Amino acid sequence: MTPAPSIVVIGGGPRGTGVIERIAANAVELYGDRPLDLHVVDPHPAGGGRIWRPDQSPLLWMNSMAEDVTMFTDETVELAGPVVAGPALDAWAEDARAGRITPDADPAVLAEIHGLAGADFPTRRLQSAYLRWTYERALAALPPGITVHEHRTTALAVTGPRGGRQRVRLQDRPEPLLADLVVLTVGHLDAEQDPEQQGLADFARRHALVHLPPDFTADSDLDALRPGEPVIVRGFGLAFVDLMVLLTEGRGGRHENGEYLPSGREPVLYVGSRRGVPYHAKIGYPWTGERPPLPQHLGPAWTEQLLSRTGPLDFRRDIWPAVAKELGHAHYHRLFTAHPERTALAHEVFAEKYAAADPGSPELAGLIAEAVPDPADRLDLDALDRPLDGVRHDSPEAFQEALRAHITADLARRHDPEHSEDLAVFLGLLSAYAQLIRLGDIGSWWHGFFSYLASGPPGPRLHQLLALSRAGVVRFLGADLTVETDEEQGLFRARSATVPGARTEARALVEARLPDPSLRHTASPLLRALRDGGAAITDDGLLAVDPADSRVLDDEGRPHPRRLALGPFTTARAGGAFTRPRTGGPAFRQNDAAARAALTFLRDLSCRGLVAS
Repeated sequence: MTPAPSIVVIGGGPRGTGVIERIAANAVELYGDRPLDLHVVDPHPAGGGRIWRPDQSPLLWMNSMAEDVTMFTDETVELAGPVVAGPALDAWAEDARAGRITPDADPAVLAEIHGLAGADFPTRRLQSAYLRWTYERALAALPPGITVHEHRTTALAVTGPRGGRQRVRLQDRPEPLLADLVVLTVGHLDAEQDPEQQGLADFARRHALVHLPPDFTADSDLDALRPGEPVIVRGFGLAFVDLMVLLTEGRGGRHENGEYLPSGREPVLYVGSRRGVPYHAKIGYPWTGERPPLPQHLGPAWTEQLLSRTGPLDFRRDIWPAVAKELGHAHYHRLFTAHPERTALAHEVFAEKYAAADPGSPELAGLIAEAVPDPADRLDLDALDRPLDGVRHDSPEAFQEALRAHITADLARRHDPEHSEDLAVFLGLLSAYAQLIRLGDIGSWWHGFFSYLASGPPGPRLHQLLALSRAGVVRFLGADLTVETDEEQGLFRARSATVPGARTEARALVEARLPDPSLRHTASPLLRALRDGGAAITDDGLLAVDPADSRVLDDEGRPHPRRLALGPFTTARAGGAFTRPRTGGPAFRQNDAAARAALTFLRDLSCRGLVAS
């Protein structure tokens, strides 16, 4: 008997779940009632995968409000397949409270679900339950001919000819899975230490110090950080926020009435980074009124024009000017329509002149100065990106006060609808991201800037940071942080340009950031085998994929007919596997295109009778 065609999805987290949801949505149209074996490979429970697994600390939150998280498509998503509506996280919780669904979760998570409001920041354990429910709903929507097989293990390699079945080698299984098509959705992965990190690790071993390299904070060995001792922390983004929480509340401390009450088990965290400031707080008010028309200067035609060029693209020269103009368009459209009292020119006149002016030109700067009298109402992306550039303080104590004032001002602004142009810029960032992922590998700066401005921590976390600073548990180091090693004294030493002459010495160093997604340094045997087997890798180490359907490209630029890949390790990495409702989530578009390509390939293979045993 000829075996049924088979597809193997490696990675059962949100991205793999999203692809399976799109397979279910498109199967009737593209595959009919033919038999198909669908294998899902992940050592962690499918739905949440590693990052959103249920067995993690209840102190760890999402950095999005419940009403801003969905796994389902809507009419704003550009896709060829059908829209299949589903609840955002807050609506899902309401369905659970009303008894319309029964989440698979432990009593503590069920209690959280029953108290969840749309503006709450859920725990990651709660999001895990939502993702598991989404996964199970997708499986239930598959046609009867599709049989699902789950493998709670790790995929080690994918081999096989371009024209034949692929062999997926699994850990602890002697025989490989045979697959007519493989989809890699492995998400964020561990990395081997680069030369700098290896040197720091070797230094730490020689002197019996603690060095925690880039990692998922929830998986780091934080027990090595001893109470009361100084710890240099390099990185001020979301990984730092997790570290801060686990080393304070996670060790018995409490926040009460804006003050932090220590347990005495906390280390002292000395934190700095390239910018020297935390990510901007999540905006804490909803959108009202007219939305800026997006995209305006950064649409599909602009993207196609760039893609038609020969030679490599330079981000600062070829891309950033249009991005800056698009974000400015969103900012000023909102300022003129929602806060006209702060403008000095008719909106129609400004909009016409703004559209005609070249990005970054003196004409554009002059127009903005004429139309927006208060410099505080103008969009200054350079100042937003590097707020401490050129800023110097005479003492560490002066800088503590100054950065607390900076964080306090950011919190006030991000929760004040009188500055709703900030929310318009956020929408502009989402729109720009959807276009820029079509360009492939454009370097890491843009992704960092996007996260810093659009994907920062919940406001309550920054209030906690302020309390920890006042309690002396967190100390701010500044921008352009450098870390040195002192062989004679056996210590790490940190310096920052923000406080000239100051230095901090410690016996512990934590790199508070995720591992680099580069395949050049990946610790994943699966991706190493793919890299060494001829898959194309960009200068930044990303896996090259066809932007149309996410097929893996080889060194000659040929798409592999039987291998697809989606996620942060690819050139088509999107902002996230889930997104805000009604924002056109580009990951959903990618999932749909990949699912349709897979189903079409498998249908044609089945019709031709080419499935081989």
